[in-house]
Amino acid sequence: MNFEQLGVIPTILTAIEKQGYTQATPIQEKSIPIVLNRSDLIGCAQTGTGKTAAFSIPILQLLSNSKAYQGKRKIRALIVTPTRELAIQIGDSLKAYGRHTGLNSTVIFGGVNQNKQTGALQNGVDILVATPGRLLDLMVQGFIALRDIELFVLDEADRMLDMGFIHDVNKIIRALPEKRQNLFFSATMAP
Repeated sequence: MNFEQLGVIPTILTAIEKQGYTQATPIQEKSIPIVLNRSDLIGCAQTGTGKTAAFSIPILQLLSNSKAYQGKRKIRALIVTPTRELAIQIGDSLKAYGRHTGLNSTVIFGGVNQNKQTGALQNGVDILVATPGRLLDLMVQGFIALRDIELFVLDEADRMLDMGFIHDVNKIIRALPEKRQNLFFSATMAP
């Protein structure tokens, strides 16, 4: 099935085609309509099957269809992932697929000076990709508020819980609005 058949809007279709993609993978084919329908989702597929696009594309579409901000942009989608490498990869995908949407995203992770990251946050961000530690740190410092989150993605959900992030994830979830769309993706998912 191609992305147009999945209901992906032309501005994102153009960007997907520039990336060289024409046919959706099975995880994308199953996930994109569910996410666009604003339903919660647990998606499980092997590494390398296009999970990032399976949530990035519909998030970009939902947010670009409802640009409800006036003044400074508020974080409306949060993607939490266990490693900086994965966070950077997701950030690159969002920029590639969303290049024509007018949305902006930023990536935050620990192990580097936070000034560039906090500067991006202060300019306003639609989509935030974050590792748990730096996210919580910047929340405590007052740089991040999660009250406007419409979409919450926990990427590599099983690894997040296995790698000792469960307490951090619980703190993050407690800071989110009760009404939101939840998307959990993983390569492996225990029962």
